[in-house]
Amino acid sequence: MEIKSFADFWPYYVRQHAQARTRLLHAIGSVLAIVMLGVSFAVNLWFLIAVPLVGYAFAWYAHFFVEGNKPATFGHPFYSLIADYRMLFLMMAGRMDEEVERHAGAHAAVS
Repeated sequence: MEIKSFADFWPYYVRQHAQARTRLLHAIGSVLAIVMLGVSFAVNLWFLIAVPLVGYAFAWYAHFFVEGNKPATFGHPFYSLIADYRMLFLMMAGRMDEEVERHAGAHAAVS
């Protein structure tokens, strides 16, 4: 599959996050990364180093030990970051499960 745009990337990203536990761990990491960003500006800019470490620790654990796949960050770091927060906002809105069903169903129909 060739990815030329975020619109191409999103269905792939959603399928890579099929399990609810993977999505939950991503959400925890994404929220903690935002918290660490705030802490770094409030306390010390050295805490900026922790922002990606905290965010990716949860996400990568989820991929390696829950989902059993390779993080999309390795191939598409910018699209992956955007998708992480899109997924977080869809989760907060209660719409991510339907997004997973839609893209999993579309992939099964093509395969």
